[in-house]
Amino acid sequence: MYTPQSYPVALLMMLVSMVCWGSWANTQKIDRAWRFELYYWDYMWGIVVCALLFGLTFGRTNAAAPESFFHNLASASTRSLVEAFVGGIIFNLGNLLLVAAISVAGMAVAFPLGAGLALVIGAVLNYVISPAGNPLLLFGGILLICLAIASNAMAYRGLSKSAKAGTKGIVLSLLCGVVIGLFYPFVAKALTRENHLGPYTVYFVFALGALVSNFPLNYAFMRRPVSGSRLSIKDYFQGGPGAHAWGVLGGLIWGTGTICSFVAAYTPMVGPATSFSLGEGNTMISAVWGVFVWKEFRGATSEVKRLLALMFALFVLGLLSISLAPVIG
Repeated sequence: MYTPQSYPVALLMMLVSMVCWGSWANTQKIDRAWRFELYYWDYMWGIVVCALLFGLTFGRTNAAAPESFFHNLASASTRSLVEAFVGGIIFNLGNLLLVAAISVAGMAVAFPLGAGLALVIGAVLNYVISPAGNPLLLFGGILLICLAIASNAMAYRGLSKSAKAGTKGIVLSLLCGVVIGLFYPFVAKALTRENHLGPYTVYFVFALGALVSNFPLNYAFMRRPVSGSRLSIKDYFQGGPGAHAWGVLGGLIWGTGTICSFVAAYTPMVGPATSFSLGEGNTMISAVWGVFVWKEFRGATSEVKRLLALMFALFVLGLLSISLAPVIG
């Protein structure tokens, strides 16, 4: 099983996690005619495929070792397996709320509000479970990112009424933030308790939990959509190869970021709180995509643009503070 042996390598993995978590949603926006509920089925297949690819390669660098993929699955406690599985269920609900928010409010709003709130909740809970890193730098960075989220919210309010997504987009974003903030502590427990899972096996069990829960949860979104008409299973099979491929790619991108986050969290010098917090810097990456590529703030006033610039500056300072937390003090 591969794990980083130095902090620079672990930091690189956390940065990869941040970029992947902030970029996968672009694959949802490429085909605007393909509803997010249908996209999400393929996205979930991508997550499961990613779990198998990493588990059977990096998770088995020494197939005979006790921590190797299959040996670790067989020796892990039932409680660790259940915690990883439940973590996948909770994540899936939160992520469905996130893609729903993106479809209504756009990436530049849904990610900073949703993932930003998840950062605060998840970081605190993860630190309680497994304290690691300088708390002043860690929580100081989180405070700066909270201020960045506030700047984004004020910028959003400054848009013209025709550009706003309305209360529904804000509510969905906040709900997804609360739920996503709760999933990582289950992973942290599964990674740290006695007879625990390793990062590759915890992601595999996590992905199974997400997949199993997707059948009732996503079907409920299809039958009671946040916008548009009801969908049925047959609508999924009417999509072309391109539409399905983008969803699978989105799952592979998110899965790569997640396994990097779990492996970094497993490293004693880092811990779950720092790994999750730095990964949740995806809010800045997604805001970059939303502002500069998808032009979600097109036509904004100079005041709104200043707030966006302040948001990016606060995010950079916050991420820098979090990244230094494991190595200072």
